[in-house]
Amino acid sequence: MSSADQPVMTTSAGRVRGIVDPDTGVRTWRGVPYGATTEGAGRFRAPRPVEPWTGVRDASAFSPPAMQGFFGWTDNVIGTEDCLTLDIVRPDNDEELPVVVYFHGGTFVTGSSHEKVLQGHYLTKTTDIVYISVNFRLGVFGYLDYRTLGEDCVANPALLDQILALRWVHDNAAGFGGDPGRVTIMGESAGGAAVIHLMCAPAARGLFHRAIAQSPPVASVHSRVQAAMWVRKLIKDMGLPSQTTLEALREADAEALVRVGQSMLLNRKELVQFNTSFMPTVDTHTLPAHPIDVFQSGAQAPVPLIIGTNADEASFAKALYQTNKSRLRAARRALSVYDPDNAEAVLETYDFVDDRRKFAALIADAVFWAPSVMLATEHRRTAPTWMYRFDYASTTMRRIGLGAMHTSDLAAVFGDAKATRASKFDPFQPREEFDEVSAAMQFHWGSFFHNAHPGEKWPVYGFRSDTEPGRATAIFAAKSSVEYDPKAAQRRAWEGFDMREWGMHRQDLVETLTDSIPDEGNA
Repeated sequence: MSSADQPVMTTSAGRVRGIVDPDTGVRTWRGVPYGATTEGAGRFRAPRPVEPWTGVRDASAFSPPAMQGFFGWTDNVIGTEDCLTLDIVRPDNDEELPVVVYFHGGTFVTGSSHEKVLQGHYLTKTTDIVYISVNFRLGVFGYLDYRTLGEDCVANPALLDQILALRWVHDNAAGFGGDPGRVTIMGESAGGAAVIHLMCAPAARGLFHRAIAQSPPVASVHSRVQAAMWVRKLIKDMGLPSQTTLEALREADAEALVRVGQSMLLNRKELVQFNTSFMPTVDTHTLPAHPIDVFQSGAQAPVPLIIGTNADEASFAKALYQTNKSRLRAARRALSVYDPDNAEAVLETYDFVDDRRKFAALIADAVFWAPSVMLATEHRRTAPTWMYRFDYASTTMRRIGLGAMHTSDLAAVFGDAKATRASKFDPFQPREEFDEVSAAMQFHWGSFFHNAHPGEKWPVYGFRSDTEPGRATAIFAAKSSVEYDPKAAQRRAWEGFDMREWGMHRQDLVETLTDSIPDEGNA
């Protein structure tokens, strides 16, 4: 391989040698470290910059992902704690281009920078960007707040990892031909939530200039009550004494911690109550308040924002309950944990979930759509905001009841129809409609990367005026369109519902856990 096929770049820590991908023709540098190892003494602590190296570091192969459970027939654990790496992709030229920093999804517990659909080669070529995809700590190492065990830790390791990655981009993007003054942060699902959290984080201010949040579970933020509950459960399920210290957890076997964390994630009762074990925590510092509160106060980063969801995010929920009675009981319990006074009004809007589709719609709207609308409503007062809904689904996906399910937008945005798990359900679907939807999304995303505006045919999510109905929403489908204030009745119902503080109406938790939580954490 010639030197032209092995581009060498200089970073703040040392030189890296990448490759020109033989299949797509893009330049790529893989597994470039931006932080020091987080194993051992670094476990549960804030990340540190990577130590400089001498010589030229090989960056032709992807690094292992962050340590995580592998969901399958076995309880295998993959990845490593030494996971603070990123992958860089750009067209094979020397033009200065906008930068896109991507944060992967995976329910805060799985995923990697180099999942096939997220490698970014097609998006990079189509939109002319420098694409940087980031690995960060997950699960028990990244998204659990251990401060009830001692102060020698941080509440949000993963969020701090992401901020460190953005500092690396600020310092190094120019060396790869990226414009550090045009940085877009982007992510889907838990990665979309990361985008919102970074907009709320004072330490990330000025490190990015526009944001795209796809299907973000905006309200998936732990209160201190939740965090204390899950730390206690982790210790119990590990078979450790109730007075276990941070130091003891640092010495615990990493794979055992991951396996126990994975079993905690599968707690169906808490899952249905939107209370999963791993999320960021409101800590008054890195994440100073709940994102809804931050946006309502106008304290978020005042950058242009694209935010949206898929039409059938939670289509899997159709299979959770077999009777109307059990569905209604589950829905009422889940909503009442947040806001019992307004739960019935929301349920009425969904006809008290009298069929499976309405139950799935309620779950999807509670987790993804309603809080996204809340944030868009507030952010439009601060900076230009655009909202979308992804409706496209193949005939097969609709026929089997999945529709435009969670993650189905990724293939369209990244331009690779066969790269997602969902594509396995539909191997023979004609490409024409998909190609049209993908081209539309890549056009709008590309315009946003370059110009901080997705194009004139996509109106802002603005206020009602004499000439515009307001709340314009781009609908990406076989025939894309713009709708104004879609699902208005549901939007109004959720406006009266408080989804900021899980557990305040779980007295069993509050009474048993409050004594161990510092006063400042109850805010």
